[in-house]
Amino acid sequence: MTTVAAPPRRRPRRDWPIITGLFLLALVPSLAGGVRAAQLTGGVERTAANARFVDQPAPVLVHIVAVVLFAFLGALQLAPRFRQRHRRWHRISGRVVAVAGLAVALSGLWMTAFYDLPDSDNAVTNAARYVVGTLMLASIVLGFAAIRRRDFHTHKAWMLRAYAIAMGAGTQVFTSLPLLPLDPAGPNYPAWRCVAMISAWVLNLAIAEIIIRRTAPSRRPAAVPTTSVR
Repeated sequence: MTTVAAPPRRRPRRDWPIITGLFLLALVPSLAGGVRAAQLTGGVERTAANARFVDQPAPVLVHIVAVVLFAFLGALQLAPRFRQRHRRWHRISGRVVAVAGLAVALSGLWMTAFYDLPDSDNAVTNAARYVVGTLMLASIVLGFAAIRRRDFHTHKAWMLRAYAIAMGAGTQVFTSLPLLPLDPAGPNYPAWRCVAMISAWVLNLAIAEIIIRRTAPSRRPAAVPTTSVR
């Protein structure tokens, strides 16, 4: 009696490059949000640029706090070895991440709908915000439904998509760099900002889909004993 040899097991990848990279990316929206929150809570002069935030600060403050929680706790949720070693922590913080993600999406959609459109944006940018905000909201709901039925891969896939959308603000820094020589102070600035923002979301979602497909569970049939005739 002989058996088909199982394929060699892959060495587990280290978590620190994943966590470090995501933390660095999360710093961009977190620092910008922290400055905005400090201004709003400490008192800031009302100008045409910040009037919408000063007049209605609650939505943007909720958005900032939720983004920070979602970005940093979400990075740890996505680290495979950390997740396996701290399963109880993963379950508890996962609930916080889900609630924070819902707050990010809902507050973002609210601001898109009710804040005045700033001069730096255009209608296409606003339409894109509706699309990604709705997709993020749906991804979290579908991710929660998947974990309720213990479909771990589908849960991870939807939560990764939600995380990719939320981190678009960080990636936007890099997608904006090639546009800097195009005179961002000129009349076409809203168009270039629109390109940078949409490119960041598309890039993040594309990377997320690659990861989802590469980490999908193997459908290779299990090794079956075979009889050798001598």
